[in-house]
Amino acid sequence: MLNWKKIAAVVAVMTGTAAAQPGLTTIQDVLYRADGTRFTGTMYVTYQSFQSGDTSNIATANLTIPVVNGSLRVRLVPTTTASAGAQYNVTYNASGINQFTETWAVPSTNTTLRVRDVRVGSGSVIGPPPVISPVQIGDVIGLANELEVRPMRGVGYSLGRAAVINSSGQIDGASGTLSDCLHVDGSSGACGGGGSGVIPGFADNETPAGAVNSSNRTFTLTHAPSPSGSLTVFRNGLKMSEGVDYTLSSSTITFFFASTPQTGDQLTANYRYGDPSNPLGTLAASQVVCSNVGATTSATTITQLGSCTVPAGILNSGDRLEIRVQYSHTGSASGFSGEIRLGSTTLVARTMASSETRLTGTSDWSIFGTDQLWDSQTWGTTAILTLTSGAGTEDTSQAIPIQFRGQLTTGGGDSVSLRNFAVIRYPAQANP
Repeated sequence: MLNWKKIAAVVAVMTGTAAAQPGLTTIQDVLYRADGTRFTGTMYVTYQSFQSGDTSNIATANLTIPVVNGSLRVRLVPTTTASAGAQYNVTYNASGINQFTETWAVPSTNTTLRVRDVRVGSGSVIGPPPVISPVQIGDVIGLANELEVRPMRGVGYSLGRAAVINSSGQIDGASGTLSDCLHVDGSSGACGGGGSGVIPGFADNETPAGAVNSSNRTFTLTHAPSPSGSLTVFRNGLKMSEGVDYTLSSSTITFFFASTPQTGDQLTANYRYGDPSNPLGTLAASQVVCSNVGATTSATTITQLGSCTVPAGILNSGDRLEIRVQYSHTGSASGFSGEIRLGSTTLVARTMASSETRLTGTSDWSIFGTDQLWDSQTWGTTAILTLTSGAGTEDTSQAIPIQFRGQLTTGGGDSVSLRNFAVIRYPAQANP
């Protein structure tokens, strides 16, 4: 006896399954070879997983479709209404050799299509366009905070201007004429004014005073170049070299005999010069070459406790180095000594008694043409001031090491420390 309830349930399940199957589009065609004969082989269809237009999930797989005597018939899930990027990659194989590959985009239709109806060019966009919807600031983690702290454009913002931060923290363009100087507080004004110091004057294409007659070698500038190294002299457009073609003394240029300007020559000079009414506005600043603390030693042999290197080529005639040093002594069982060496020149070498706790010293080292002179003074807590001086022969075109050294006279647990040292360069400066 038939159980009609069970049969009805099975029919219902089968009906539901059939209803869930995605719709298919039929592609039917006759394929030919280039010589007019019908194509016989195998067509391989590959694809990545996608979601069809009716939301059915199509898993990644591949299909193998035989093509006999040119006859092709296949039914595929439409891709033009599927998720973005859905497509079929079709490879034609004959006699075990892949002939070519093409891409199919299959529309949803009840009409039987041919291959030409579904074939698309390489690089074509497959499937529906992506859905674009606005993204809210709160949807991006941290974006609200980044927007909060970013600099905002102020009402004075302007292209082609120096940027300044206004009192509200916004970016504004600096106001004023384009020849103004910008101050650190964001204000602007005429360069050199407002208490910012007097800038040097500039002489461009000045013709030095003096007869150009093939015999005169002495010419005078309107101002003394300051610094002297800012002077550039041209003869008929060719740059002359100081020390090779001429010498400079204050505002006077003296050419060497071989470089004597000839009748008809054109002389011009470019240079900077100080402001005679305010010379302090153009003075060169001193330069700290090094300044640091040093090491400690309990050795009875001379030991380097600190060092400094003067770069090659920065010392010129008229320059001066000032060297300062402080040693401390711990204990009372042994005396100690401190030493300053500049290249191969010993500037300070003094031994102190065991009762001394300090050794302080300063040295000056100056350059005058090719001569080098130095003088030093040292003193202790109770030790008297001692003065020394001498001459040096260091090659200033090379880097010059400065060593700060120390040692104990005898053993016994004492120590000597380099507490601090500094090397300061005072560059040559002409002051009109």
